[in-house]
Amino acid sequence: MRVFLAGVACVGKTTVGARLADLLDCPFFDLDLEVERFYGTPIERLQSRYLTSHSFRLAAPRALTHVLSQVESGSWVIALPPRGLIGSYWTVVKKTQDAIIVVLEDVPENILKRITFYDIDSRQIQKTLTKREKGLYLRKIKGDITYFSRSFQKAHMPVDITGCNAEEASRKVGNALAMALSREQRQKQEQTPRSTC
Repeated sequence: MRVFLAGVACVGKTTVGARLADLLDCPFFDLDLEVERFYGTPIERLQSRYLTSHSFRLAAPRALTHVLSQVESGSWVIALPPRGLIGSYWTVVKKTQDAIIVVLEDVPENILKRITFYDIDSRQIQKTLTKREKGLYLRKIKGDITYFSRSFQKAHMPVDITGCNAEEASRKVGNALAMALSREQRQKQEQTPRSTC
């Protein structure tokens, strides 16, 4: 099974994706990390090399093409960045055969609880948000949900993980995938002409 996980930042794509890959017994790729490996530098430093964010967004999908060339056959799970179904990323994703795109959904308040911060070298740092900062980040998360909602409609299925821990969320995605594949197999069987004697 080939699965792309999409969703806004901090919705849980990396954590859920890694657990889902364990359930499916297949490799997992966090595209942000793959971009850093491909270019040999942290994303923030990489972004500063480009004159515009558009230039960076044109370059970053090369890492996705590279990952897909390494895992042409078999199953895998790839966590996309929020822009994964837009622009150059989408050009690569939509050409991938037999892939299923799943959008993880959660309420903004839960996403805010998962927010993590990194320094310029992609090292996680601890930061305690003030009440005002929480309000600003909550507004940004809501804005991102609205902004990306149109691109997320390109996915094959949304999976609402509200109230789920990582294990529950990964099982919920796994069950949704199994149901979709079962439905697809039934449809193929119904379309196959039967011979009569």
